[in-house]
Amino acid sequence: MDECNLPVMNTGLRGVDVASSKICDVQGKKGKLIYRGFLIEDLAQNASFEEVCFLLLYERLPQKKELEEFNQSLKQKRKVPDNIFSFLKMLPLDMNPMDVLQITTPLLIQNDQTVGEPGIENVLFSAENLIAGIATITAAWDRIRNKKEVVLPDNELNHAANFLFMLNGERPDDETAQFFDTGLVLHAEHSFNASTFTARQVASTRAHIYAAISAAIGSLSGALHGGANVKVMKMLKEIGSVEKIDAYIDNILNSGGLIMGLGHAVYQTDDPRAIILAPMCKRMGKIAKQPLWYELTRELEKKGKAAFKAKKQRDIFSNVDFYSASLFYSMGITTDLFSPLFAISRVSGWAAHVIEEQFAMAAEKPSLYRPGAEYVGDYCGPDECVYTDMNDR
Repeated sequence: MDECNLPVMNTGLRGVDVASSKICDVQGKKGKLIYRGFLIEDLAQNASFEEVCFLLLYERLPQKKELEEFNQSLKQKRKVPDNIFSFLKMLPLDMNPMDVLQITTPLLIQNDQTVGEPGIENVLFSAENLIAGIATITAAWDRIRNKKEVVLPDNELNHAANFLFMLNGERPDDETAQFFDTGLVLHAEHSFNASTFTARQVASTRAHIYAAISAAIGSLSGALHGGANVKVMKMLKEIGSVEKIDAYIDNILNSGGLIMGLGHAVYQTDDPRAIILAPMCKRMGKIAKQPLWYELTRELEKKGKAAFKAKKQRDIFSNVDFYSASLFYSMGITTDLFSPLFAISRVSGWAAHVIEEQFAMAAEKPSLYRPGAEYVGDYCGPDECVYTDMNDR
């Protein structure tokens, strides 16, 4: 059959494989998430975020010396040009952090003399520059908008602990830093989601990696993608107490609404990341002396699943946003930073996909994505319109 005559499926490409990849495998029916062959459970328990970044970018786990050199390289790239801070100070203080991040990320190119030069090693340099710089920008903007002095990086700290230090102005305790590090590992990669596909689509035009990552950030800022845990936290605050959960669930299900954090486009079991986050969330609540958020989340999960099964005759499962919301909130992170936190982590996966798109898979697919669309017409219908003079319309 001629490809132009294939039936149009307005499914948003769901279930349609558009390319092959060696980076990530999401096995929705089995509840498995795999980064380059490694189960997320093993990586979350054993690997640092830096080690996972190396795995995603360099296609293997690092040797000890390689990881030390990689860590040092990221630390050197944490210091962004001073004019970025000057630019941030010119912006309205009420700007959305995701908008700020998207417009500021391209300025990191100033630290990169390799842009546009051929060779994968140059793109890897750029990837490291983005991983380090996006964290610095995010922390700096939160300080600036709150009329506080920017905190410069502490190169004695790892990536996760340093971000919390730049954000709050004090070193985090070891347990909090470890939980945040694990949170970054869990969000680093998830195959061809909307933002990753955006990055790859831009990269397929041979645009440089800064353009691709900026576009991915724009995609992540959408309400249907990166902001789900914000909605979860808003929901938890609205409920307010465990005693109000039953009434909230009844109202939501009877009105056709959604229990935020339950349900996923891919997983047909509980999201493996949610399973890892749940005990961390519980412990973080105790550390912060805010046990309510975990208690609300846990009870809402139990009762929400049971009520959904009774009403819909099918199961529903928790996703990563269900527990990440209360985990980050218990760390004292404001909800409008949740999506930038996602970007701080996911930039490693985005970069790996840009590299794969421009190098590893370049010979195996057309040079750029160019899907078609069935034209169904406008006010003339599918037929051609007859142009009429302005006076005769």
